[in-house]
Amino acid sequence: MEANVDDKGITAHNELHTIQSPSLPPTIHKFKFSSKAKEGDGDVALQLFANADDLNEPIDPEEERKLVRKIDLIILPLIAVNYAFFYIDKTTLSYAAIFGIKDDINLQGTRYSWLSSLFYFGFLAWAFPTNFLMQRLPLGKYLGFNIFMWGFFLMLQAACNSFATLGLLRALAGAAEACSDPSFLLITQMWYTRKQQPLRCGLWYTANGMGIALGGLLGYGIGHIKGALASWRYEFLIIGALCSIWGIVIGTFMPDSPVTAKFLNDRERRIAVERLKSNQTGIANKHLKPYQVIEAFSDIKLYLFFFLGVVGNIPNGGISNFGTLIIKGFGFSTLVTTLMQIPYGCFIIVSILTCVFLNDRFENKRCLFILIFLCPNIAGAFGLRFVNESHHVGRYFCYLLTGPYNAAFVMILSLQIANTAGHTKKVVTNAVLFLGYCTGNIAGPFFYKTNQAPGYALGIWSMIVSHLIEVVLIITFWVLMRAENRRRDKIQMAQEGGLEGRDLDATAFGDLTDRENMNFRYIY
Repeated sequence: MEANVDDKGITAHNELHTIQSPSLPPTIHKFKFSSKAKEGDGDVALQLFANADDLNEPIDPEEERKLVRKIDLIILPLIAVNYAFFYIDKTTLSYAAIFGIKDDINLQGTRYSWLSSLFYFGFLAWAFPTNFLMQRLPLGKYLGFNIFMWGFFLMLQAACNSFATLGLLRALAGAAEACSDPSFLLITQMWYTRKQQPLRCGLWYTANGMGIALGGLLGYGIGHIKGALASWRYEFLIIGALCSIWGIVIGTFMPDSPVTAKFLNDRERRIAVERLKSNQTGIANKHLKPYQVIEAFSDIKLYLFFFLGVVGNIPNGGISNFGTLIIKGFGFSTLVTTLMQIPYGCFIIVSILTCVFLNDRFENKRCLFILIFLCPNIAGAFGLRFVNESHHVGRYFCYLLTGPYNAAFVMILSLQIANTAGHTKKVVTNAVLFLGYCTGNIAGPFFYKTNQAPGYALGIWSMIVSHLIEVVLIITFWVLMRAENRRRDKIQMAQEGGLEGRDLDATAFGDLTDRENMNFRYIY
């Protein structure tokens, strides 16, 4: 970057004023607040502050607690209900399978697996465009529009009479849902401190379990409808209509950012932003920065998150589509099978909440708790593979043990949002993580061979191997991030003022990447 240096050693360049230190790498370490930053490359949070001193306005702890409760009551329910619908949709095809769709539309051979995967092909194709659109457009309204369209495509599936039309609509629904998880991560990042993020991610992700349980109840109720249509058609119509209605709710009530949130007054907006200084990840930036795209793809974290997305979701892709068929293989009737998913959903809720609350209690030991909560999954998968098929109760309990992978994935999501800074870099890393998510969910169903039903030996082995690879990746991430933090501590301890002399205010809202900002520390 070209710049002019005056006699005080201060480099002036467009919106940012940087101080170069000879003992640090040639990156931006500090910036002095500039009014141009509010209109240029700085974070949108700077719109709320007239000068640097405003960033040091005292915050009463009780006032902050009340504000966080207020934010929780608005943001978390909006995301949680959304997430419940997303998982209900993922199991809609599974319930349609036991309600007769495979015979009605002639889903022979691998066609059923392809229907599951085509949803994620749509998700995969639209992942990068939708993430960049989220950066440019009002986030809440864009999310609401996509949820409405996703429900609309789901309703249209009730009218399908062929594999081709159903496959096309599944792909379109996947494209509409492609903004969901990345937008939830961005929303969580822009409203909560890094310490608070795992607990909040866990609270809205528990809706995953609620979606399974509620999906079981809805499936049971829909299975009793005696109308002119097949039960599986009512499944698509009812769930799709509920999703579209919720899309309208999201578009109306979800704020685009703390800077513009209508449910906060001016002081509350400033406090909501001020308290996030320690994150060093900013709120949002509407400018696409090519250098941050390049940096993202040169960062090993991006590839670790991609592969964690893959191996963390190969089991999900299989269980979400073949779970009901596995349970039905234990000897249950069709309607009882729908009810047997309810304990599974409740166990997922308990495991997620236990994981995030323990992590909060023990100072964010995220990698450790990922490893701990992968253990039941590995044990349950081995049980499904080796417990005799005549032991239905034992195999059902092994099936329940495969649920805590959701808790581990929550912590992986919290690792990603806590360890990526620079808004364009966040958007790219989000997209790549969910490319891995899609890849895993696409591949997962194909390990479940029809001729291996109901034991699905290859499918269960895919779960075991995926979780073991996940363990290796998490340990690798842990070692690398710990080493980088120690390197940065050593560099800054050699500076005048040491670690205590760091100016965190100066780098909080400059839209700097985690590599640029030497004040940034990784969480593991």
